[in-house]
Amino acid sequence: MKQLLQDRVATLGILILLIGIGASLAFPQQFPTFDNLQQIVLNVSIETIVAIGMMILMIAGTFDLSVGSVLALSGSLAAWMLVQGYPMPIAVVVALLSALAVGWFNGFFIARIGINALIQTLATMGIVRGLVLLVAGSGIQDLPYSFIYIGQSKMLKVQSPIWWMLALLLVFHLLLKRSIFFRRYYYIGGNERAADLSGIRVGNMKLYGFVLSALLAGVAGILLTSRLGAAISSMGKGTELRVITAVILGGASLSGGQGRILGAFLGSLFMGLIANIMVLARVSGAWQDIILGLILVAAIGFDVVLRNRAGR
Repeated sequence: MKQLLQDRVATLGILILLIGIGASLAFPQQFPTFDNLQQIVLNVSIETIVAIGMMILMIAGTFDLSVGSVLALSGSLAAWMLVQGYPMPIAVVVALLSALAVGWFNGFFIARIGINALIQTLATMGIVRGLVLLVAGSGIQDLPYSFIYIGQSKMLKVQSPIWWMLALLLVFHLLLKRSIFFRRYYYIGGNERAADLSGIRVGNMKLYGFVLSALLAGVAGILLTSRLGAAISSMGKGTELRVITAVILGGASLSGGQGRILGAFLGSLFMGLIANIMVLARVSGAWQDIILGLILVAAIGFDVVLRNRAGR
């Protein structure tokens, strides 16, 4: 199974390379430029940060549909506090604490009460999206430079969200690979009952996973709001489905027990690459949604086929 996962990640990397070469030949003046390639990575940086948390949850055999709403809540709450005159550090900390609270809310009802993750996170998505509308309204602008700097500053001509993404990818790659604590998620996803009997506190681990996923969504919301220079109530809509698609493409399984942080990045990059090519090809917005939906169906179908073959 490990070798199969490695093949999936490697295959996705090769596919991305081939699509990039094809796009360079089809759009030689637009696609293979530094600005366009950086824009692709910049666009996927926010969703990659969310995908890191989703990957950990899916390794444990569960998922979170509320991450897009949490992203919007943290960004909107930070923006609202800033225009009310609160210092930037306080606004950011409170926004991240709100994300943590949503993650704990999900984790408590799923891990302790036993509510199905689909039902719980779907309900939370609606509740939090309503809170976002209350906080952001028609939008919040005129944010202070100290906050905008977080998402718009550059180092070596590369915008800061990319550096945040790379740092988090490295940290969680090392944690999943070398930390005993994070390795437990593989055991839980592989066989939850056996993990419980071996002494792993499955309920606590799942709760921590939902808290971590929400926190990363909160970080993504802060970065996105800072990068845009405004909070928009529609931020994060559809993020959860794109992130789940990216994570499955990157080697995670709906049944749990497998996944790598590199796969989360490659899956997000693949989605961003396809979106960029569709824009260059002037594909209508309706067809873009259809194509991305078909990619999700194909990714899930591919995962089911692989699991069935592995079972046989």
